[in-house]
Amino acid sequence: MHCIRHVTEDLIWIGGNDRQHPLFESTHPVPRGMSFNSYLLLDEKTVLFDTVDRAVQTQFFENLEHVLGGRKLDYVFVHHMEPDHAATLGDVMLRHPEATIVCNGKILNMIRQFHCTDPKEVHLVNEGDTITTGRHTFTFVNAPMVHWPEVMVSYDSTDKILFSADAFGTFGALNGVLFADEVNFDRDWLDDARRYYTNIVGKYGPQVQALLKKAAGLDIQMICPLHGPVWRKDLGYIVDKYAKWAAYEPEVQGVLIAFASVYGGTETAANILACRLAELGIPVEMYDVSVTHYSYVLSDAFKYSHIVFASTTYNNGIFVSMENLLHDIAHHALRNRKVALIQNGSWAPASGKLMGEILSGMKGMEILEAPVTLKSTLAPGQDAELEALAKVLAASVKGEEIVEEAPAPQDKPKGFVCKICGFVYESDTLPDDFICPICRRPASDFEPLA
Repeated sequence: MHCIRHVTEDLIWIGGNDRQHPLFESTHPVPRGMSFNSYLLLDEKTVLFDTVDRAVQTQFFENLEHVLGGRKLDYVFVHHMEPDHAATLGDVMLRHPEATIVCNGKILNMIRQFHCTDPKEVHLVNEGDTITTGRHTFTFVNAPMVHWPEVMVSYDSTDKILFSADAFGTFGALNGVLFADEVNFDRDWLDDARRYYTNIVGKYGPQVQALLKKAAGLDIQMICPLHGPVWRKDLGYIVDKYAKWAAYEPEVQGVLIAFASVYGGTETAANILACRLAELGIPVEMYDVSVTHYSYVLSDAFKYSHIVFASTTYNNGIFVSMENLLHDIAHHALRNRKVALIQNGSWAPASGKLMGEILSGMKGMEILEAPVTLKSTLAPGQDAELEALAKVLAASVKGEEIVEEAPAPQDKPKGFVCKICGFVYESDTLPDDFICPICRRPASDFEPLA
């Protein structure tokens, strides 16, 4: 049985929705499922716009044959060769050997790689080339690294439709709807759209900006992406979101707190900081990065202007889930955020320094304060340090000048630190025969605390 929807009178959605697989690309949770969009144009010439993932191939082929209604398939426009859109391309070529594959040279090479064959009929297009199918004329625009190097998009100048490949896509099955204006997108879809962009495309902000610049020169009245709803109204809304995400501009002036806590001490500090920030009127989001999948945390790292990373020290390093998150954020090229750090370590807190080293390799990441340091749990009176940090963050969020309170005079800590493992021996003197209880190194491997 077929399941289709008309985009326009002669353009039909023939894709499918997958709600059975819990992960997209074997890594990103998709609790609301996933749509794989394909479109068929019934003009003087018929045109298939991309194919689908194997997860929905049965529905796709039933839809395709029903809408063709016995007509031959003239063209297949291949915009992107990732298998969630091209896994079934080989089957289409077998079922419809009469169809001409329309693509660029890089796509043709990938067809050979993925399907180990050459299409019988190929029409190679370059930037600005056009094809007329009868009433419709299509112009092809290259969009390299959005988010693969071969990607192109096409523009129908007749109905003013942009077939945008993975751009403007989102996680989530369509559930009968097709158009973004059929749902409350801001409430029900925006988080999945942001999570899709940041995790799938987010690393390639400059390339997305280049595509947006090209698109600005076109009169676009509708956007047909390969995932998620079709846009036919309020296009400025989603284009503005993409412009912000591509420029790494935050949507919300507020604080994201991401913490990794083993026995609760670090989590308590994160909770206290969140309370103080909320009292100061600052929007706050929190994640335990050992529980929440990194894709959600990464998405909100793009969303918020300020981030607090709080981690225990583990094996003299960063706790593994926090370290993985930080490397993933760095890999996705996030930049231009204000950051604060909380570190914990029962004998040798080191996570703050190591988190700072990862952040220092990212563009425009400003660490506002020296790390707040815990030893196992908050010490009596140490909540004042968190309150002071909250004031610094709040002032930065509000764009106010940070007024630093003069610290109370304190005696400089005395002791010696092991150069091998970081164990601190607290005393004015270190016995000559002292042995480190952690790494068993002699006193000669200790140095005075700075």
